[in-house]
Amino acid sequence: MVIQSLLDTDLYKFSMMQVVLHHFPGATVEYRFKCRSRWADLAPYLDEIRAEVRHLCSLRFRRDELEYLRGLRFLKSDYVDLLRLFQLDEGFIDIQRAPEAQGGVDITIRGPWLHTIFFEVPVLAIVSEVYFRNTVKKPDEAEGLRRLEEKIARVREYPEPEFRISDFGTRRRFSFDWQARVVEILKRDLGPKITGTSNVFLARKLGMIPLGTMAHEYLQACQAVGPRLRDSQRFAFDKWAEEYRGDLGIALTDVCGMDAFLRDFDLFFCKLFDGVRHDSGDPFEWGEKMIAHYEKMRVDPRTKTFVFSDSLNVPLSIQLYERFKGRCRPAFGLGTNLTNDLGYDPLQVVIKMTRCNGQPVAKISDTPEKTMDFDPSYLAYLREVFNVPELVPESAE
Repeated sequence: MVIQSLLDTDLYKFSMMQVVLHHFPGATVEYRFKCRSRWADLAPYLDEIRAEVRHLCSLRFRRDELEYLRGLRFLKSDYVDLLRLFQLDEGFIDIQRAPEAQGGVDITIRGPWLHTIFFEVPVLAIVSEVYFRNTVKKPDEAEGLRRLEEKIARVREYPEPEFRISDFGTRRRFSFDWQARVVEILKRDLGPKITGTSNVFLARKLGMIPLGTMAHEYLQACQAVGPRLRDSQRFAFDKWAEEYRGDLGIALTDVCGMDAFLRDFDLFFCKLFDGVRHDSGDPFEWGEKMIAHYEKMRVDPRTKTFVFSDSLNVPLSIQLYERFKGRCRPAFGLGTNLTNDLGYDPLQVVIKMTRCNGQPVAKISDTPEKTMDFDPSYLAYLREVFNVPELVPESAE
């Protein structure tokens, strides 16, 4: 089976779930699946995906896994005690054939936020692995290793001692076994130049640092659970800081667009958070805007971490480091390019929150194609509230 442990997910699911437990335990949500790969047909593998999800819902945290989580200083004892009882409920996820949908399947998750937040990452990993084990019967692992060695050589040959990368590749990996192999090789061959992995299972197994803070769903949900839509980003950052008191201090910048983020990320938040994460739009333009904003707020950007995590590869990471070294603390989370680069086109699949407490929520990406528009009228309202003009994708120009 694809998922063998509930630790086989990204750290930010644990950090966000703790905030949900302590601040929004009664919130209900809906998530929807979207396949952006027009060439992919997932419908023939529907029963296999369902079987894998059924197995996922049978898993519980083991005692040794709970002890590991208890050792992470930012996870509180009452939350880990809750995880002793935690089990995903198959009744909260619906997987159907959908001929009209891109990819041919529809996956909807509905239920209490506290009990559904763990579905996203393993379900995406299941979809990706099921697809590739059916369409690539004999993967060219030698080609995958050759590509990986090229990446490792580029990192090792780059003379900057502070240049480092990390693994953010769980959701769209080729398979669990391949991700585990890749991360193990990276740790062996890169040493301190690999800072960690977002995958908690692999971090524990390999003695690495688990990495992650918040994802889009957290700020999206705050559009519904907060007191006023216009204040939803500030509300989200306030609650995060209240929960973690200085830990996990990387803020996500693109839920309502970069410019709207900067209007909310005032002097207080600039000083309070350790840095920011880029996940859409031009990364060079983003970095320049962030540096200018910190300087405007009279905060030294050289003390702040800039996490780049959007469609990265090693050459782009090096280009970004060259631009921003000495001006901030650049960090690089590589995903699909690390864990699904064997010569086959990876699936572009996402699961995003679409409703919270019965009302729509949305993300306005700085990359127009990544904006989720399950409710166009709400998206238009969100743009109006945050004064975000609609961008035209380059392909449509």
